[in-house]
Amino acid sequence: MAMKTRMIVSLGAALLVGALALSTVSGAFAQTRPTPVPGGMMGGGGVMGGGGVMGGGGMMGFGPGAQAAPLQSLDSAQQAFQRYIDSTGNSDLALDEVMQFQWNYYAIVKEQSTGIGAIELLADPRNGSVFPEMGPNMMWNTRYSPMATLGGGMMGGMVPGGMMSGTWGPTAPTTQPSVTAEQAQQFAQQWLDQYQPGSATETPDAFAGYYTVHITSGGQVSGMLSINAYTGQVWFHTWHGTFVTSSEA
Repeated sequence: MAMKTRMIVSLGAALLVGALALSTVSGAFAQTRPTPVPGGMMGGGGVMGGGGVMGGGGMMGFGPGAQAAPLQSLDSAQQAFQRYIDSTGNSDLALDEVMQFQWNYYAIVKEQSTGIGAIELLADPRNGSVFPEMGPNMMWNTRYSPMATLGGGMMGGMVPGGMMSGTWGPTAPTTQPSVTAEQAQQFAQQWLDQYQPGSATETPDAFAGYYTVHITSGGQVSGMLSINAYTGQVWFHTWHGTFVTSSEA
């Protein structure tokens, strides 16, 4: 009986130590991640946050567009994005816009045949690696995302040569979106009115399964939101940091 009691006490102590360690790690993590903003499905530096599991240089950061050289300018980032696109072998994909933020470079890639957004890419300025953007681009994209749930399936093929890639190319969604671009902009503005009063939205960029809009404050870009084209859910991009500059490709 005494031995059983000692075992229970030891187990309890071990669990307490584990809980304290987890609390310490979580606290440190919270202090180094962007401040959580309501409405983001994985907002606030979650598993998909910049530099996390799917972040720069992370699990999805070793695609054919990776390079071992820092990106010093918007032009060098544009070249890195173009190399990534060229490596896919899909001649219908074209670079549309490149933006520089505090923590990464961002690019919109569109289908030339439709004019619709295909994928969103990020580049890590520290090492030049190019990878698919986390968040809506991975979870809501119904044509190119390997994690798409409406027609794309787990083998949609967004990362050529990657462990989750199938064949690089679009897969047809099974249902039509129920949210229009105008409605998406309204949903985005309602979210901003609640969480970032005084901010406004630009015209949405349409992707398969969702929209992405630039947030403006005082006439300057201040961030991004994505809106699900089937549910109207709003997802705030927490992983960019402060906007620096942009250019049309």
